[in-house]
Amino acid sequence: MSGTERLDDLPNIDPDKLPPVDVDLLAGPDAPRHPPRILVLYGSLRERSFSRLASEEAMRLLRWYGCEVRTFKPSGLPLPDDADSGHPKVQELRDLAQWSEGMLWVSPERHGAMTGIMKTQIDWIPLSLGGIRPTQGKTLAVMEVSGGSQSFNAVNQMRILGRWMRMITIPNQSSVPRAFTEFDEVGRMKPSPLYMRIVDVCEELVKFTWLTRGRAGYLTDRYSERVESAAELSRRVNQNTH
Repeated sequence: MSGTERLDDLPNIDPDKLPPVDVDLLAGPDAPRHPPRILVLYGSLRERSFSRLASEEAMRLLRWYGCEVRTFKPSGLPLPDDADSGHPKVQELRDLAQWSEGMLWVSPERHGAMTGIMKTQIDWIPLSLGGIRPTQGKTLAVMEVSGGSQSFNAVNQMRILGRWMRMITIPNQSSVPRAFTEFDEVGRMKPSPLYMRIVDVCEELVKFTWLTRGRAGYLTDRYSERVESAAELSRRVNQNTH
């Protein structure tokens, strides 16, 4: 067994087609070997939230692949600038962002865009904390659910944000149309090509995290920043804008 999740909790999986990730093919000899730390964010507060249900399916898969997975419940998170950074929910989110080595963002599409709940979470994760960027060099996977036909507006927007936050956004992504038809009464996703795409996204996220996390510092090392002190960087990134 690869991770802490049992295959009997993944009833739609063909076990012969789900081999563990071969870490030796991805991580260098001196790379860290602890379980990849993945933070999952979802973008709806509804009692039957399909973005949360999709994120839970992904979390089961990520745990099977051997990851340590945590999620953030956005209920109670204030709007950006409507509270200071000492707010308990803001601190919780920022601590999780610092802890993580990769992230998975799952948003509903509402009015042709990601939800405000999803954007609020991303907006509270700063680009810099005292000269340290909590997202730079970390991996990112994006997924969306929608109530109508298939769309890619939300995942495309999240890709832009991931690039802006200097994250390594993996090529694969998932978009689940008519999400209300894809989950059973207990909230589990039904077997389908859409479910298999979520498996693909999780597998790729794990592989890219193993491949890059030990090299993230080198991959994101830039000339412009080598000539700038940490104090100067902090002042520039955190300067007030009006």
